[in-house]
Amino acid sequence: MDGKLTIDTALVSRLVAAQFPQWRDLAVRPVASGGWDNRTFHLGDEMTVRLPSAAAYSLQVEKEHRWLPQLAPLLPLPIPVPLAMGVPAEGYPWHWSVYGWIEGETARRENIADLSQFAADLAGFLIALKRIEPTGGPAPGQHNFFRGGPLNVYDGETRQAITTLGSRIDGTSASAVWEAALAATWQGPPVWFHGDVASGNLLVEDGRLSAVIDFGTSGVGDPSCDLVIAWTFFEGESWEVFRADIGVDDATWARGRGWALWKALITAAGHIDNPVEVEKSWRVIDAVLADHRRRT
Repeated sequence: MDGKLTIDTALVSRLVAAQFPQWRDLAVRPVASGGWDNRTFHLGDEMTVRLPSAAAYSLQVEKEHRWLPQLAPLLPLPIPVPLAMGVPAEGYPWHWSVYGWIEGETARRENIADLSQFAADLAGFLIALKRIEPTGGPAPGQHNFFRGGPLNVYDGETRQAITTLGSRIDGTSASAVWEAALAATWQGPPVWFHGDVASGNLLVEDGRLSAVIDFGTSGVGDPSCDLVIAWTFFEGESWEVFRADIGVDDATWARGRGWALWKALITAAGHIDNPVEVEKSWRVIDAVLADHRRRT
């Protein structure tokens, strides 16, 4: 978060009261998982307020307001649809959003009835997203940290992370995965992608995938970044179902491995002395390297 800015219920209440007086009497409460890139609050029982936590994330607000209402009717599951956009005020420096509330729990293996069915449903959603006409959609850039663009934008920090981790990982194999991802350049036309398909952005009701949220890193370009969940959440049969149903070619899958490896490596390198923080990163790195070995 930039500077000493505090984003809390008091700030949200002042912003809502000043800019949307029709909602000023509704209670403001933090949501259970408020996120890091954005802070999210309940507004009454049927809305949420979402405020970027730093300037880098503020670029996503107007993008979501423009595009999510156009995407929503074309998708098989609910996504957030903005109701109103707030402006900087009360010492808060960026635009912010009011959305309709979407019911559901954050996806965890414990609340999913059938992980393979969940994988199939997610693949179906991503395929439907890719089929939406991309003309005029937001190209990769600062607004989404270059998701959907060439992986080489992260070449330097990936190689530095491999060096930093040293003997803690199989650096030779990690480098081979990364080189393969860089070599598998995107040749297709741009398509819509979500950009951050992670369990925290997937909602579950009655044991099934019920909604997909947080389109802040969405855009049009190479969809391989949406494959990362294959190595961060699925395994065994569910991994096989997702791989088969998503229907991408080997080059796209290789770039997906690259996106997963990049994030896991920089997270591990950044928390190298904190075993709790890097535990998931080690699992992802192992899964990516094992997948690469099976295919070479």
